[in-house]
Amino acid sequence: MKWEGRRKSKNFEDRRGGNTGKVVAGGGLIGIIAIVFHLLSGGDSQEIMQMVSDQMLQRQDGTQIELTEEDRRLGDFVATVLADTEDVWHQAFNERGMSFREPKLILFRDAVQSACGGASANSGPFYCPADESVYMDLSFFDILQSRFGAKGGDFAIAYVIAHEVGHHVQHQLGILKEVHQIRSRLSETDGNRVHVAMELQADFYAGMWAHHIDDYLSSQDIDQALSAAAAVGNDAIQKRTQGYVVAESFTHGSSAQRTEWFTRGYKSGKMEDGDTFAALLQ
Repeated sequence: MKWEGRRKSKNFEDRRGGNTGKVVAGGGLIGIIAIVFHLLSGGDSQEIMQMVSDQMLQRQDGTQIELTEEDRRLGDFVATVLADTEDVWHQAFNERGMSFREPKLILFRDAVQSACGGASANSGPFYCPADESVYMDLSFFDILQSRFGAKGGDFAIAYVIAHEVGHHVQHQLGILKEVHQIRSRLSETDGNRVHVAMELQADFYAGMWAHHIDDYLSSQDIDQALSAAAAVGNDAIQKRTQGYVVAESFTHGSSAQRTEWFTRGYKSGKMEDGDTFAALLQ
């Protein structure tokens, strides 16, 4: 992805570094990986350290940690990708006579406290509607490659950011609230099907975003996104962790579904083509 020298979002915060104590793992794009790794805990998070500059972060014990050159490069990349999502969704909302509220994106290391509760890095990237923020620990992508077979590369990170911003779009449109209400009235199996449709729509929105920034992308970038989407399919994770697949338990969709809906969004670029609920629940 061609990103150097382009606009960076003002809604980006870098909180990497320091120890934050015991946390409760949260949900998100790969929230099920928290279950896979058995890292849920019942304790409360201690308050996370405050960011003190773009390059220097404060540990709990008061010592300073300087971000490496690679840390800063990835931070700039994330801020640029977030800016691209802002541009794409401002245009999409404006075309519908609506105003888009820009979400925040917070990078953290090890653990973080959000308005939705505490989370560890192993819960995966997640979106918190209570503070309209995306939270990410970039070490997650090492897990994605080493344990789940995803290809390396920066664009896997970009895909996840676009997916989580897709949840923010759903929040603004009232879809997240509606899904929660519908699931509360259904059986677990039927509720899971609704949740899958919600997650696949976020994948479609990620593909739609990629469509609109295609001038900055290469075929290798799209391959990285598709590889990441396939790696976090419920069937792929279940096969690697338990050796068999239980389709009724899917909450995020199969590898084939995730790559299919990202590809649909990438080819279409039109928000109205992303009604996964009509396509999957009839």
